[in-house]
Amino acid sequence: MRRVYATPEQLAAWTGEAAPADAERLLARASEDVDDALLSALYATDAEGLPTDPAVVAALADATCAQVEYQLATGDDGTGAGGRWGSVSIGPVSLSDPRDAPRAGGDLDLAPRAYRVLRRAGLAPGVIW
Repeated sequence: MRRVYATPEQLAAWTGEAAPADAERLLARASEDVDDALLSALYATDAEGLPTDPAVVAALADATCAQVEYQLATGDDGTGAGGRWGSVSIGPVSLSDPRDAPRAGGDLDLAPRAYRVLRRAGLAPGVIW
């Protein structure tokens, strides 16, 4: 069973904009990203694996919406096909691939805001760089 932690209505409330036409697909993929970040998290679930604590339910919905917001803002849908630059130098300015930088979610390309939501809810461990 595929767990989806947020609804298009919750996404619209999170972003302050109408949910995109493919919101259900985006939320399903973002929920998978959140699931990956929760591999070592402990919380009570029902028979279908969905959280039962209202605070955890809210945190997972917020993290999922934050993940979709991040992916829409970066133009990356989680497939890895998003247009990102490798290395750019213009005069004294030098930019490198953001994928090379340490991320709050570790190897997972989890939105920083999504990770912070999970961490505040006690669902993500701290990171030591």
